[in-house]
Amino acid sequence: MKMHSRARRLSQLALAALLAPLAVSVQAAAPADNYPSKPIRIIASGPGSSSDYLSRFVGQKMTEKWGQQVVVENRVGAGGTLGTDAAAKAAPDGYTLVMGNGGTFAVAVALYRNLPYDPVRDFAPITLVSSMTMMMVVHPSVPVANVSAFVSYAKQKNGLNYSSTGNGTLSHLTGELFKQITGTNIQHVPYKSGAAVTAIVSGEVQVSFLSPVTASAQVKAGKIKALAVSSRTRVIGAPDIPSATEAGIAAWEAELWYGLFTTAKTPKPIVVKLNRGIGEILASPEVKDTIQKQGGVSAPSTPEALGALVKAELAKWTPIVKAAGITAD
Repeated sequence: MKMHSRARRLSQLALAALLAPLAVSVQAAAPADNYPSKPIRIIASGPGSSSDYLSRFVGQKMTEKWGQQVVVENRVGAGGTLGTDAAAKAAPDGYTLVMGNGGTFAVAVALYRNLPYDPVRDFAPITLVSSMTMMMVVHPSVPVANVSAFVSYAKQKNGLNYSSTGNGTLSHLTGELFKQITGTNIQHVPYKSGAAVTAIVSGEVQVSFLSPVTASAQVKAGKIKALAVSSRTRVIGAPDIPSATEAGIAAWEAELWYGLFTTAKTPKPIVVKLNRGIGEILASPEVKDTIQKQGGVSAPSTPEALGALVKAELAKWTPIVKAAGITAD
């Protein structure tokens, strides 16, 4: 009787040992299996910005895909670093994402002496969302039709102002690069996110360097004029606008990219699920076409590729910012 009881006990222990790894595996997979089970938050820059547009557009598709509401939270100030910092300090559960870009994940490191987050250490990359060139636009009152004429006009006036989406943003650096290449003395006026386009439309400033997503609608409406895009070739979403090479300033190259990140230490299965799901959204013909019409390119990637891009951008922009002597407000 004791032997049978002992044998039964050993059998139960053996079975438990066999099932233990399976239980651990099931437990580890559970977060991704149940995800998302509540609303997801995407932190973006101010209303009207490219970050805001892409977050809302992709967020709506995520809602349709998973049946959970995706809420876009606009955080303005400090070139987008305030919102980025909020995402860095969120719970690592995949329910807080941030639409990052070269400004908040690369330039800010050199720009802010006490940046409260580390773009590599504090985030888990999910996927690249879109990449696009910058667009040089002027107010209709500026009597020029091309970049060459603008350079001559700017040197004659010697005191034109240009708006950007914030100090140290790619919008700002694109303008500074233009100044260095052309020798023009246009003055930088930083605005909070989408207010930069309002400034150029109202004539508060004469020129601006904006993303196609931000500027295209105003260009099509005739409220501002586009002179060039910051790439070697024309872009599909804006085929009528000359490239930097055509405009005679081939060295004027700047690419604006946007990618989704979540808080570091978020379980890998959740990151993988987000990457695959959002990647499928970005690969759909409808989404690709919509982003393309806004002047961008749908660019889904692996988390590893986005992480490598951040490191490459840090290496590229840090010395440029320091050499230009640009500092945070």
